[in-house]
Amino acid sequence: MAETEDFLGQEPHPVDDDLLKEPMKKRRRSDRDQRFRAFPSVEQSALKEYERLESRTRRVLSNTYQKLIQSVFLDDSIPNGVKYLINRLLALIEKPSLDPIYIGLFGSTGAGKSSLINAIIQQDMLLPVSGESICTSCIVQVSSGCCEQYEAKIHLLSDQEWKEELKNLTRLLHRAEEPSGEEEDAWGRDDAVEEAVWKLQLFYGNGAEGKNYEELLRAKPKGKIPASRVITLKAEEAGELSVKLDPYIRTQRRGWDGESAETHIWPLIKLVEVTLPKSELIPEGVVLVDIPGTGDFNSKRDEMWKKTIDKCSVIWVISDIERVSGGRAHEDLLNESIKACQRGFCRDVALVVTKTDKLHLPEYLRERKVGNQAIQSQREAVLERNTMIKLQRNKMLKEKLKSKLPADLKILEASELVYTVSAQEYWQQGLLAEEETEIPKLREYIRRRLLDKKRRMVTTYVTEAFGLLLLTDSFNCAENLQNEYSHMSVLRRFVEEKIQLLERSIDQCFAHIERPLQEGVRDARTAYRRLLGACLVRSKGNQGFHQTLKAVCLKNGIYASRTLARIDLNEAITQPIYDRVDPVFGGIFRSGKPTDGLALMPHIDAFKHSLQEKMTEIGIRNGWKYDSYKRSFLIQEISAILGGLEGHILRKRRRIYESLTTSVQSDLKPCYEEAAQITGKKACERMKDVIRRGVDRQVAEGMFERAQQRMQHQFQQLKNGITEKVKGSIATMLTLASSQGDGLYKELADVKSEYKEMEKLHRSLREVAENAVLRRGMQDFLLRMSPSKAPPPSRFNS
Repeated sequence: MAETEDFLGQEPHPVDDDLLKEPMKKRRRSDRDQRFRAFPSVEQSALKEYERLESRTRRVLSNTYQKLIQSVFLDDSIPNGVKYLINRLLALIEKPSLDPIYIGLFGSTGAGKSSLINAIIQQDMLLPVSGESICTSCIVQVSSGCCEQYEAKIHLLSDQEWKEELKNLTRLLHRAEEPSGEEEDAWGRDDAVEEAVWKLQLFYGNGAEGKNYEELLRAKPKGKIPASRVITLKAEEAGELSVKLDPYIRTQRRGWDGESAETHIWPLIKLVEVTLPKSELIPEGVVLVDIPGTGDFNSKRDEMWKKTIDKCSVIWVISDIERVSGGRAHEDLLNESIKACQRGFCRDVALVVTKTDKLHLPEYLRERKVGNQAIQSQREAVLERNTMIKLQRNKMLKEKLKSKLPADLKILEASELVYTVSAQEYWQQGLLAEEETEIPKLREYIRRRLLDKKRRMVTTYVTEAFGLLLLTDSFNCAENLQNEYSHMSVLRRFVEEKIQLLERSIDQCFAHIERPLQEGVRDARTAYRRLLGACLVRSKGNQGFHQTLKAVCLKNGIYASRTLARIDLNEAITQPIYDRVDPVFGGIFRSGKPTDGLALMPHIDAFKHSLQEKMTEIGIRNGWKYDSYKRSFLIQEISAILGGLEGHILRKRRRIYESLTTSVQSDLKPCYEEAAQITGKKACERMKDVIRRGVDRQVAEGMFERAQQRMQHQFQQLKNGITEKVKGSIATMLTLASSQGDGLYKELADVKSEYKEMEKLHRSLREVAENAVLRRGMQDFLLRMSPSKAPPPSRFNS
């Protein structure tokens, strides 16, 4: 809805050359059909009907657009009403068919994210896999398209972004005084230093770690860097692309002595996009994203890491069978995923347990505490353990989600929050049948998400288009110009009253956050020393922590490494506030139809319905014989205007949610900068002292209270933005709908045939939905009646 929202928030503007351009060419039928290869026949039929509806709607809109352009082409001035129509028509014609569905695979080192993607896309070794070591070193996006070849685009840091990282790397390595004794030993084992040395050596060659920033700026990189900062690879076969791609996305080993140009530019890589040709398993419009678990030391890559998580509508937390029972890394991943539900577009979180074929049967039988039935084989043991893990982890995950999110969110109603998969067995099938590896189940989930999104998108699209054709056709109704318009004055007064009521409702909605904020601030003041201390203490003392802490300070309290757990001091000390705020915050921004008065969108929906009911009432009372078109247009356009607000709210939501940590980070920046300058003996302890004293000072001066005020200010800004957009858009719409002979309109080309066609398409929406339900029911019936697909005993029951 972004395009619609951006337009509706503006006054009509003169038609420029861009408005006279040709709309996008429609996709060839053969190309469209290829998009459905990943779906079973029943779902293909539904998608083709939705595609047909959308395609015919675009054709009707395009024909209407061309007629309007021809009718005003030679005019010196174009009436505002026509400008409005032309802009809206063009925006709808060029609106993307479907925004991609991003599914994030979020997991720590060696969890099996790449192996899982390879299995889902049916390409055994497209992405590098290597047991327990780090393989995928950056964010990798995998999708399918209508291209004929396999293609990869490697996006590099810009020159300015690399200079920023280079400056931080050299500052991290700089020592004004040589440490000795225990500190020298700590220096040698510090993860942050090792990674900095490794990057500089790989990019500039041996000895680069001893040069300063200015010297390295003048040094020549070992690899060739394209001016576009994008490298494109193409291949006819997946295996061929995999060989070409491997050096770019596989983590390069420390001490590696190769000379390939690809590996030398590895430190610059920030994102890899892989496109498959016409996949029969992954539908076009779905993007699988391999997301490293901890972020990155480089600011741009770390910001991309956050934004990638936030744009995912689905997050699968990936954990292998041996780590799923706990550990800090696993909990951190779950917490980050839940935060994505609060601040981003995520609406679904699931736990995907990988490598479930790994089981030591004698050990399992010795520790087995469930069931009386004897286990006869390795396969039976694996399936029994998978069932138990699903029951246990499903309950634990649901409880965790309930503690952070509103109780009526759809995700909490999901019957299945945990999947137990085995990529290895998917390929080998020596122990489990294909269905038992649950790879097909994940594919089915993906298809259902896309089908549902396509249904909702086409329904909205056809409805909006119908509203525009209603207004366009009514412009040529001569009787409109002679009708009484007192009802418009009544409607304007009613709108003004309802906008005031909406403002009060939003105030009441946002007021729910005040008490949790106050309680959270109180908790944070009590707990911040303990939370900060936990971040600054390591089991081995300062050994191996000196330069990591310096890296934390250089990045204003945050350090992300490829091998260590993410450190975020700002987030740690504000966590008590988030613990209080999270359930209420999620409640304010939840969708659906809650009735507790807490959620924002129901207030906007109530405002919409009150306007639509008033228009119907005025129409009946005043006998809108000739303005029935106009009434229908107004009702449809109000839905489009207020529907566009949802995208605006989602974009503001992240800024509001992160305002607490952003505020704390801003207040603590001077103490981080002071600590980052410390070098020499006992530097680690001195840095910790500076941080502790800085935090104490800021807390005493009201740091948490300022964070509270900043969040409340962000809520106030959101309210102001909503009401301003509503006032401006609806006022413009009512003005355009008031045909008072003031030059807003002119006689246009006849579009009655387009209107009738659009009316048929609008009616057929229900028919398409009913057909889809019937087909689904028939498919389910046939599946129930079909024989069981039990694996052959000779193959799986050994």
